[in-house]
Amino acid sequence: MAYSQQLVEKRDILIQALERHTKLDIEKLDIRPTIGMDDPWLYRNKSQFQLGEIKGNYIAGLYSINSHRLIDIPNCIVQHPATNKAVRVVKEILSDLHIPVYDERKRTGLVRTIVARVAVGTGDVQVVLITAKKDLPKKELIVAEIQKRLPEVKSIIQNINGKKTSLIFGDESLQLGGEETIQEVLGDISFELSSRAFFQLNPIQTVKLYDEVKTAAGLTGKEKVVDAYCGVGTIGLWLADKAGEVRGMDVVKEGIRDARKNAERLGLKNAHYEVGKAETVMPKWVKAGWRPDVVVVDPPRAGCDETLLDTILKTGAKTVVYVSCNPSTLAKDLNKLMKKYKIEYMQPVDMFPQTSHVECVSQIVLK
Repeated sequence: MAYSQQLVEKRDILIQALERHTKLDIEKLDIRPTIGMDDPWLYRNKSQFQLGEIKGNYIAGLYSINSHRLIDIPNCIVQHPATNKAVRVVKEILSDLHIPVYDERKRTGLVRTIVARVAVGTGDVQVVLITAKKDLPKKELIVAEIQKRLPEVKSIIQNINGKKTSLIFGDESLQLGGEETIQEVLGDISFELSSRAFFQLNPIQTVKLYDEVKTAAGLTGKEKVVDAYCGVGTIGLWLADKAGEVRGMDVVKEGIRDARKNAERLGLKNAHYEVGKAETVMPKWVKAGWRPDVVVVDPPRAGCDETLLDTILKTGAKTVVYVSCNPSTLAKDLNKLMKKYKIEYMQPVDMFPQTSHVECVSQIVLK
């Protein structure tokens, strides 16, 4: 489908979700045209490719739909070239050094997944080897070869995941070589990214998305802002120069550690971050007498937790900015928020060209 038409259809996906899950009068809603990308290719800054072995050859890619048949993907046209290259070269190094590949069926072997992330603003690359066991043979040799063949790799991490699970990352990470984090730049702000911290996958469109969040938040410099599901603090730090105080929370402790470091490095005294679930932390703040004026939520695909929605309704924050990556759960959550709030406008943003995914920034205000 031509890219211009993809943008039209993505807006329609949002409309269909609202029709299916809400009783809102769609005709009366201000749903704006989708903000697209100038060059909708080679944009994804992170890949998580499973490793496999076919007739002695190492392959890295993704599973065929509804199966455990691994498809080799030496080059992906929506992945940033630096991630394509990193996966290819690391796969060659593991093959050259005869490091055993994990076999999911037999539960034998060692290396399960190669994760590659590029900081588009700086060119720094991070490589994470997900292994089934902690003991990694020829560790120093692997690191030396990666650094020799891929000088752009500034961080080499091993993550251990021995569980029978579809989750990529385990709980334990070890720094094998280089730095623990890589530096990314968005607009005028730089961020430190550790291997497990969430960061938007399309940095070019992220700037457009966060500018939309800033517009929707309508800050004057005095507001108390909550950045729920904050990751490494990107949205809150984007808003901090126009806010009185920003408070963020996330369950990934590495992300919160990065968020605190990022705020400190930017000299922001008005941004505070806490480890925990949004639905647990926010009620605690409210109970202690701290009530937000603006709540920004950027939840996972499953949408917001019921308790968090209840807390938002109780706080009576004047503006809620809902950043959604799933129109269906957005629509369901809007149903609950509509008890006290109304939708001013909805702005779809295309973060994932050539796919059916669409993000949306909704400005929701107290009735």
